Amino acid sequence: MRLKSWDTVAAAPLSDATLAHLKDLLLRKRTELLATSTGARAIPASADVNSRQGDMADQASGTNEVEIQLKLKQTDAKILQAIEEALYRLEKGVYGLCRDCGDPIASARLEAIPWTRVCITCKQKQNA
Repeated sequence: MRLKSWDTVAAAPLSDATLAHLKDLLLRKRTELLATSTGARAIPASADVNSRQGDMADQASGTNEVEIQLKLKQTDAKILQAIEEALYRLEKGVYGLCRDCGDPIASARLEAIPWTRVCITCKQKQNA
């Protein structure tokens, strides 16, 4: 499996400025997810999949839409949990360390996915 160039960069200890920036990213993403959970991604109350209105194709489409919305909410909930855990790790001074191996996570990975729990090597092992 070939690594991307930013995955191979050795992770240096994170500066206070970098930690503050990453914390800001986490807080902004949390705010965004909380806003969308009550906004556009919310399942409409009128989405009654058992209604007999419309033809079978309309009913199937409505059922699929509800299922997609539920999956999105589940994904958002998982990301919110990971963000809360990352904020906790920031408070405890262990943010940026891989949960599995304890090695530092590359700063480019943290920039891309600030709520990540594992380094790229451990993530690849999980996906293998």
